[in-house]
Amino acid sequence: MELKVTDSNFKDILASDKLVMVDFWATWCGPCRAIAPAVEQLAEEYEGRAVIAKCNVDECQTIPMEYGVRNIPTLLFFKGGQLVDRMVGAAPKAELAKKIDSLL
Repeated sequence: MELKVTDSNFKDILASDKLVMVDFWATWCGPCRAIAPAVEQLAEEYEGRAVIAKCNVDECQTIPMEYGVRNIPTLLFFKGGQLVDRMVGAAPKAELAKKIDSLL
């Protein structure tokens, strides 16, 4: 199950002892909508091993600014609350899974 990131719960999500992937997206973004099904599937497949979260940049502006998110979709990967990697742009599910596996 994917989590919805808000300004108020972001620190709690980052406090997870698991790898955290945050998908920065918007409803009007075509590439974001294109990867949404893959992100949802990954959230199910990695449940218990990684936290997959989504941050709507129109509803939550502090976090994208803090992490320099200028283009969407952008995927940020965190371990122990620290940013460890990022992917910008749409990517196929297999590429996303490979990135998650490499960071687990």
